Amino acid sequence: MRSLVLLLIAALSAGAADIPAGFKRIFNDKDLKGWHISEVNHHGNTKAWTVKDGVLMVTQDKPGNGGILLTDQKYRNFEVSLEIKPDFGCDGGLFLRSSEKGEAYQVMIDYLDKGMVGGIYGERLTGVRADNSKAREWQKYWKKDDWNHLRARIEGDVPHIQVWLNGTQLVDWTDTENHAAGGATEGMIAVQAHFTNEKTPRWVPGGFHRFRNIAVKELP
Repeated sequence: MRSLVLLLIAALSAGAADIPAGFKRIFNDKDLKGWHISEVNHHGNTKAWTVKDGVLMVTQDKPGNGGILLTDQKYRNFEVSLEIKPDFGCDGGLFLRSSEKGEAYQVMIDYLDKGMVGGIYGERLTGVRADNSKAREWQKYWKKDDWNHLRARIEGDVPHIQVWLNGTQLVDWTDTENHAAGGATEGMIAVQAHFTNEKTPRWVPGGFHRFRNIAVKELP
């Protein structure tokens, strides 16, 4: 009995250690409760969001049809932490303060030729000119064929955004003004599977993006 108790304690401790101290899980490792698929974004509305062994997986349910999965809750100032494991040739992203249409400050997870992981992009936002000079070196810190830890922080009416990949800071940048749609200062967290077509090849057939241990820490 004592051995069983110790094993249970160890298992619970291991699960807690998968997210940083002070963070709260927003993905329950079992299903999509607390999240929903956008039907109005320009990437598509793939229904191929599945959960297996605690991993959130997404692929295109038909050629070209990507999409985004959003939290039901909106957040203002926060940090989000997650682990990612995309297949090479697949373009995804982590959206901060997203609208239902997917208008957001995006942390890129563009795991493909000439792609970038950890840089900031204005998804359907005009005027965003982020300093991604350090993020262009992302491959130095990337663990190939393994899980990689991504953490992003956004705060302020004029967004100050920071991004870390496997503990190395890639971005520490403040926008010149709030370029969010309608000047929004809060929004949803989302993960993305990019659309693809012959002109914009951003997803390999049968490829997946994988996410796990998604957690958030709300800030003042």
